Amino acid sequence: MAAPADLSPLDVLKLRARLLRSMRRFFEDRGFIEVEVPTIVPSPGLDFHLSAFEVNDPHGAHVGWLATSPEYQMKRLLSSGAERIFQLAKSYRADEKSVLHEREFTMLEWYRAHATSETVMRDTEELVEHLATSLAKGESPLLRTAKAPWPRCTVEHVVREHAGVELDTLTGNDEEFFRIWVDQVQPRLGSDGPVFVTDWPASMASLARLKPNGMADRFEAFLRGVELCNGFGELTDADEQRRRLLRDQAERRAAGKPVYPVDERFLQALEEGMPESGGNALGVDRLLMLLVGADSIQAVMPFPEDRL
Repeated sequence: MAAPADLSPLDVLKLRARLLRSMRRFFEDRGFIEVEVPTIVPSPGLDFHLSAFEVNDPHGAHVGWLATSPEYQMKRLLSSGAERIFQLAKSYRADEKSVLHEREFTMLEWYRAHATSETVMRDTEELVEHLATSLAKGESPLLRTAKAPWPRCTVEHVVREHAGVELDTLTGNDEEFFRIWVDQVQPRLGSDGPVFVTDWPASMASLARLKPNGMADRFEAFLRGVELCNGFGELTDADEQRRRLLRDQAERRAAGKPVYPVDERFLQALEEGMPESGGNALGVDRLLMLLVGADSIQAVMPFPEDRL
């Protein structure tokens, strides 16, 4: 797990600082406000595949959970009138550990009010091209393939192309879908440059709205088989969001997973009126890994868990 041989740990530290500065400059130049929301939260989200760290006080009383994402609180800011916001947030996921995962990692998350998922995809491709240019002064191998615009492909298309399977045969079987996705599809995505994958099955909408075609208004970007980001055309219907969260609780309970509470203040913010919005969450460590040609995110982190 190392950075390229010509980069010392100090070089990587300096590159990381430059990356963060360039990210901030990109968003500030576009009228975004940098925000900070709490790390200890009343609900860490109910995504079936995520596990959170519980936080207790010195007497053992429950305080909350470490945030798996700043999403709920950032959307509350959208509902209160903020229109363009971004955050470089530490996020925590208890079960994640691999060359692409750390239990503590850095997430870039941003939201645009009165915007579509397509607008946020344009933000993403322009951001990565900007970072590849500013970080490596035009010499990054990523720069040659990261120029906007990036191709857009649907989930249906890439599952058919790379696995020879029709998406509608997997309806209602998310476990089989993810097995095929991880084994046959994702490793082949973005081999020639970044690509957006759009139109996910409705069962995987999470906090995304549904499109007129019945698919989730969700996109992910991939490069060399690595997922860089996960973005939505955001769901603003509080009743529908509550139904999904209660369904997620039931699925976690049935699988014997910890069942986290519904964040009522997040739902209240939706009820009060969150504007139609687009948002995205991008893995900072993964992007830096790809920019410098490292073989793990641990190689571009000052203190990954195994070096503490």
